[in-house]
Amino acid sequence: MLDASTWWSRVNNHVLESALGLALLLVGLFKVLLPVLGVVGPLALASTTRTVGIDADVPLPDTTASGAVTLRAAGRAELVFHSPGFGDRLLLILPGLVGAVLLLVILDVLIRLARTFHAGDFFVPRNARRLLVVSGLVFLIGTLPPALDVLTTHLLVDGTPVGQVVHTPYSLDMVAVFGALLTAAAAAAFRQGARLREDVEGLV
Repeated sequence: MLDASTWWSRVNNHVLESALGLALLLVGLFKVLLPVLGVVGPLALASTTRTVGIDADVPLPDTTASGAVTLRAAGRAELVFHSPGFGDRLLLILPGLVGAVLLLVILDVLIRLARTFHAGDFFVPRNARRLLVVSGLVFLIGTLPPALDVLTTHLLVDGTPVGQVVHTPYSLDMVAVFGALLTAAAAAAFRQGARLREDVEGLV
């Protein structure tokens, strides 16, 4: 018969694995499947938008002027595409889609890691490797989608009247980068735990 602590530990492990599985399902549905259907399927929208940066030093086309006062936008603005083609729709979803796919891989790796907890076997070498993989993927989430956002925005507005106004600088997602460093530190701790466990087993 299981004691209370063992039973509670197993319940927690099942809850963790179920939560990760649910997160994987939701991300796959709302962040991957639905955006893809918006590009190639019956859910394609008549118009779509992207938030972009606006160069404060460049007046907007068709600015509203009254005497010595000129109205112009600066900072952030919403770029609206009416009846976008397949290429435009693909470029619009690409940064978010890449980030979502990376997140799906992370969740899959975490589910595999959580399954090892059922046997109470936390410090195994493959768990340290899995955390290193997660660290690398989190770092990519913080660096690759922002770069794709800059690149695809440039491709979308190139040759249009707003091409000289839209200015979207590259910016790292510092939360993701910091999370990658923390995960790498956790991987090092798991690796050290695995070494200690091997040393103890060698003494027994």
